[in-house]
Amino acid sequence: MTVEYRCPICSEPLTRNGNSLGCANRHQFDFAKEGYVNLLPVQFKRSKQPGDNLDMVQARRAFFATSHYQFLQQSLADLIAYKSPNTVIDLGCGEGFYTHAVANALGTNSHVYGLDISKPAIKYAAKRYAQPKFSVASSKDAPFNNGFADIVLSIFAPVFATESARLLDEQGTLIVVSPGPNHLYELKQQIYENVHLHDAPECPEGFNQVEQNLIQEVHSIETDVIFHLIKMTPFAWKFKPSHFEDLSKQTHHDVTLSFLITQFKKN
Repeated sequence: MTVEYRCPICSEPLTRNGNSLGCANRHQFDFAKEGYVNLLPVQFKRSKQPGDNLDMVQARRAFFATSHYQFLQQSLADLIAYKSPNTVIDLGCGEGFYTHAVANALGTNSHVYGLDISKPAIKYAAKRYAQPKFSVASSKDAPFNNGFADIVLSIFAPVFATESARLLDEQGTLIVVSPGPNHLYELKQQIYENVHLHDAPECPEGFNQVEQNLIQEVHSIETDVIFHLIKMTPFAWKFKPSHFEDLSKQTHHDVTLSFLITQFKKN
C-alpha cells in the first residue's frame, strides 16, 4: 500500500484502515463524508477556527463562479501540465479553484494534493472536486515525507521556504503566484491617496529564481461581483461604507487583473 501522508503528531507513516488513517503510535484521523481528512490536531490550532471563515470562503466561491480569474487558472494548469509532474502539493489551496484545474490538466497518472488550515474551505473543495486529495493541515508542517513532491504551489499564500524545500525532491520546482504590479489598481485608488504598486516576490531562502512570467488583463466587472472580489483581498478592511457607495454608482468597473507566476529551484 502506498503511504501518502505522515502523522502530523509523530511523523510516522499513516496507513488507511477503512475510513481512517492511523500510525504505529495509534494516532488516528478520520475521513469526512466529503472525502477530505483532517490532519490538523486540536492542540496545534492557534484559534478555534483557523484560516478563512465561511464568509470569506463564500465570497471567493461567488467570485470564482465568474470567468474573471480563469485566464490565471488556465495559465497555471498549462504550465504545470507541460512539466508532467508525478506529484503536486498546493499549499494553502483554499476552495480548490486552482487545485482541481491542475488535477484535470494532468489526468489520472499524476497525484495532486491540496491542503489548507481552513476547514470550511477544504470541506467545500472536497465536496465539489473529486480528483485532488484534500486535507485540513498546516502549510508550515505539511503531512508529507521529505522529497514527496515534484511541484509545490503557493498561490496568494505565505511561502514557507524551509518547508517547501523539504517537500520538494532535488529537481523539484516551487511555483509562487503573487499579485502583479498593477493588480486591482483601480480598486486601490478608491481607498488610497497614493497607490503603491505591488512588489515582485522575494526569492525564498535556499532557492534560486529560474523564471518569472507576468500575465495581465483588464476586465469590466459587475459592481456586485467586485464586492465579492474585495472581500477576498487583504485590503478588504480598508473599504468603508462610503467606498462601497461610490462603487455602487456604476453597474460595472474596469479593473486590472495582474499576476506574477514565479518559478524557483532549490540551491
